[in-house]
Amino acid sequence: MPDPSPTDLPQTDLRSPLGPMPQPFTLTPQERAGALAAIRALPGELRGAVTGLPDAGLDTPYREGGWTVRQVVHHVADSHLNAVVRLKLALTEERPTVKPYEEGLWAELADVRLPLEPSLMVLDGLHARWAAVLGSLTPQDWAREWTHPAHGHTFTVDTLAAMYAWHGRHHALHITGLRQRRGW
Repeated sequence: MPDPSPTDLPQTDLRSPLGPMPQPFTLTPQERAGALAAIRALPGELRGAVTGLPDAGLDTPYREGGWTVRQVVHHVADSHLNAVVRLKLALTEERPTVKPYEEGLWAELADVRLPLEPSLMVLDGLHARWAAVLGSLTPQDWAREWTHPAHGHTFTVDTLAAMYAWHGRHHALHITGLRQRRGW
């Protein structure tokens, strides 16, 4: 059964409507295919989630104390850029330690006040390239490892795919949930 789209899910936890981020060490071939499909689909899902929103809607937090829709979209571009770099490091180096970044501080920089189109265009191209790399991997490639120093342990390419398939849906759901609650 395919993963539900963000608009099919209940809105019970505004901060984390999909529950905690999955961090499996290994995926089945079917789970990999599902993660790849989610990564391919995310740019269109995110674009659909924001289509027609007025500037006031773009500058509305998706929950009390949360980021605005505009910040969420720019964050997804920033986060997924980092994810692709981490993937490429994992595929080309032996157990690399990735560089963390302060996503909350990035979400306060001047570029998050831009229109959404630059970040949506980044996601279009980035996800096409990401899907091309993921689609070419061997079973051994999916098992390649990388370390995140802030988490203190090692992950695999499988983990990365599962985490970011979830991440895209998670943030698309923040936006569609806000739209549903506000009747936009």
